Amino acid sequence: MATGSGDAGLGTPSVADALLPALTRWLPSQRWFAAKDRTVAGVRLLGHQEITPADAVPAVEHAVIAVSFTDDGPEEQFQLLLGSRPYAPGDLEHAVIGTTGGRTVYDGLADGEISRLLLSLIVSDTTVGSLRFVPEPETEAPIVGPGRPLLGEQSNSSVIYGERAIMKLFRRATPGLNPDLELHRALRREHSQEVAHLLGAIEGEISDGQGGAVPMTVAMLQDYASNSADGWSMALASVRDLLAEGDLRPDEVGGDFAGEAHRLGKTVASVHIELARALGTEPLDADGVAAVADWMLDRLDLAAASAPAIAEQRTAIAAVIEKVRTADSHGLHVQRIHGDLHLGQELRTPRGWLVIDFEGEPSRPLPDRVRPDSPLRDVAAMLRSFDYAAFHQLAEWETGHDAPAYLQRRAQEWADRNRSAFCDGYAEIAGSDPREQLDVLRAYELDKAVYEVLYETRNRPNWLPIPLRSLARLVGDAPGA
Repeated sequence: MATGSGDAGLGTPSVADALLPALTRWLPSQRWFAAKDRTVAGVRLLGHQEITPADAVPAVEHAVIAVSFTDDGPEEQFQLLLGSRPYAPGDLEHAVIGTTGGRTVYDGLADGEISRLLLSLIVSDTTVGSLRFVPEPETEAPIVGPGRPLLGEQSNSSVIYGERAIMKLFRRATPGLNPDLELHRALRREHSQEVAHLLGAIEGEISDGQGGAVPMTVAMLQDYASNSADGWSMALASVRDLLAEGDLRPDEVGGDFAGEAHRLGKTVASVHIELARALGTEPLDADGVAAVADWMLDRLDLAAASAPAIAEQRTAIAAVIEKVRTADSHGLHVQRIHGDLHLGQELRTPRGWLVIDFEGEPSRPLPDRVRPDSPLRDVAAMLRSFDYAAFHQLAEWETGHDAPAYLQRRAQEWADRNRSAFCDGYAEIAGSDPREQLDVLRAYELDKAVYEVLYETRNRPNWLPIPLRSLARLVGDAPGA
């Protein structure tokens, strides 16, 4: 069914166009704005699509904007879902962007009437100009009331519908099919029980920079995992229990996480098998393996140019990465993977673990995020996440002082136990132990730690000791290497 008015270009008036100065001030305060370390110079409108008429109450518009910065670096593109009314009710005041033409304009996801409309458009398989509201085949999206915004997100924004469904708006405007939607569709074809069921999507268009338009994913709708807990929170609780005990081993503490880590390993292995079945896998020859090493070395050099802690260890880190070049004799394979896996991307439900957010590292360009890679990258990322959970509390120790040595030892015990349990669980399903390719696994883990050092240097200096400690271990300068 098709309805609506307007187009993806600038031929019809846009409330976003009238609010560009206000957006310049509003954007840096949003949790999802992914360029907080840069100063916004200006905003320009790339395209928009009215979802309802401009005089409706509420009126709804989808807009794509380009944000420029004072550092003269590249622009970044974002999606907005804007609502407008003659006045904003009190419960929308926190979402107001500005006023234009006698109407108050605000972040539309904060408005329950707008989120209800979006769900109904998906359920009814509606096209509005350049926007397609698409239900997944042979699914029945729940007809429920207005959605409520999910608090605490950063790179995207979501609303929850009656504890039954969740819709995620991808804030970065990226040409092409978003990997999160693509891989959920692939896993749905495999009848995966390791992800929340996909219910639908909103798909649109974005300018190709040459007067044309290319497809773009706007949002996706899937089952909501109510009564769930994320792996990061559960792991932190386990670590706190251990550090609070004076003389108990990790396996003796009531909140021991190793059983869950083992189940997590089985879940991740199952997802890898399903993705390989749905989208294929291929072995790497010697040239392909060398390209993996070269790619890691390029990332290393970029990080070394910005982080002194990396530059000081560049030679030792490169020596570990160079060992990847011999991996062709071990049969290294590549396939589609998660690409940004960590404990916060896993939800524990009463039925087991679910893996979420297959978007990949949001800061990387789309071609990098969809490039096939070794499943060992996901495994290494999980091993890094266990290290982060183990030492997170100690990173918050009193400024200028290190945590006591005995607490550091206990945190390392927790990390070692859960890293091992995860690999055991993974091997049980995959049929091969990731530790059998130790040189490659260590290189992937080191590549991730290099990225972490760069990130913490720029954003959370108090957390910098976590990846630095891992760097020392991975290059052989600390026990446990």
